[in-house]
Amino acid sequence: MVNLILGYLGLGLMLGLSGVGSSIGTTITGNAAEGALKKNPDKSASYMILSAMPATQGLYGFVAFLMWLGKDFEADGLKLFGMGLGIGLVLLISAIRQGQVCANGIVGISQGHDVQTNTMIYAALPEFYAILALVGALMI
Repeated sequence: MVNLILGYLGLGLMLGLSGVGSSIGTTITGNAAEGALKKNPDKSASYMILSAMPATQGLYGFVAFLMWLGKDFEADGLKLFGMGLGIGLVLLISAIRQGQVCANGIVGISQGHDVQTNTMIYAALPEFYAILALVGALMI
């Protein structure tokens, strides 16, 4: 019974933490975009592209959740809990930090600097760790 509870808790952490991280990351970028629109509304497409980037971690958490949904929680409960907590934390933190990188890029674009490509490259670095977490879930 304890393994069953741990298994479901691990699934919840995997999905929940990744969703919370994406929500926080996209609101960080959304707030920056709203401010940037007041300064330079002509660059709204660039703001939107950078604002959407932190949403991917929530998708990774959802994919990992779906992969593990049909498993035997009685046998794998503790493993699923540890994996869910680890993956969830990686996705949470990477989404928030990616949102902060993208928000800085949005501000730079609004000030007239041509930094969209560089910002996307910098934002790919925390994304890399989110992808590694998803690959880890695939390999377990």
